[in-house]
Amino acid sequence: MRSKTCLGAVVTIFLAFSVAVCFGAENDAAPSVFFPETHHEFSPVLEDTTVVHDFVIQNKGNAMLNVDRVKTG
Repeated sequence: MRSKTCLGAVVTIFLAFSVAVCFGAENDAAPSVFFPETHHEFSPVLEDTTVVHDFVIQNKGNAMLNVDRVKTG
């Protein structure tokens, strides 16, 4: 009877470990957004002058980062 209990415990631990590894791998993959610059001040310009500044968005994570929309402030 003791060997059946030990075998049951080993199988249960193995299954729990297998499930944790399988689902844990999916949860570890995530994007991580990083903005090296979050603010920009334009110098004074003449009226009707077009000014442009590019903000860099970096993904420091290990899954694809999707930028769905951008909003100006």
